[in-house]
Amino acid sequence: MGKHGDIREAFIDERTRILEALALPENRHIILRLIGALAFRTHCPEFGYLQDALGRIFTDIDFASYQRFFPDIQRLLAELGYQEDKMVSRLFGESRMLFHDPVYGRHIDIFFDQLRFSHRLPLNGRLEAEQLTLPLAELLLEKMQIVQINEKDLIDTIMLLREHAIGDSDAETLRAGIVTNLTSGDWGLWRTVTGNLALVKEFLGRYPQLSADDRNVVTERVDEIRRRIDAAPKSFAWRLRARIGERVKWYEDVEELADR
Repeated sequence: MGKHGDIREAFIDERTRILEALALPENRHIILRLIGALAFRTHCPEFGYLQDALGRIFTDIDFASYQRFFPDIQRLLAELGYQEDKMVSRLFGESRMLFHDPVYGRHIDIFFDQLRFSHRLPLNGRLEAEQLTLPLAELLLEKMQIVQINEKDLIDTIMLLREHAIGDSDAETLRAGIVTNLTSGDWGLWRTVTGNLALVKEFLGRYPQLSADDRNVVTERVDEIRRRIDAAPKSFAWRLRARIGERVKWYEDVEELADR
């Protein structure tokens, strides 16, 4: 399998161990949803192999939750052998927690109530839409809202769009209304998302591992999202901010607690 394959399998096994612990009766009330690369892998059973084929390496396990589950998550991850980063909890505990695996050197990042990177992605009421991961629309936005996007984020997005159609519900479908509601109210988010969607299309041609069908399907789905974004009515605040454009910075700098 090789070193990278072994690492991937170890991360997938650890993801499964955590999800199985969450399924136990004493933990079923905890709303804790995978985000990041392993969420994409979990939600793409048919095309998950594309991460491997395109050289995607796992570096951590990330989750989103609501702040009210803070003590439950402390207990659960301690039982699973993780050590809480107390400094992070003291400084960022209302929005973030970090746990370290002293045996294997892995870490787990927990984000509460929103994903705040280059832009803010609200999660209130959305974590209930899926049992294991963020809903598909939020998974897409998790990657597409990164201003300094990396190749690994583009690979995850290509895989997600290869697997899932664009539609109007969360049922194994990328719910376009979630994306358009957010991008129609926030010009900065619109600017970043539309720029990154163009990058996804550009990168499709760089991977000989992708078939013509892979490239065609992803291209069609990127175009469908862009059409819906363009067609959605924009807010007054969006139109005002659009007049200023890129002369003023439209995103937040990302504070890294650990390598993502």
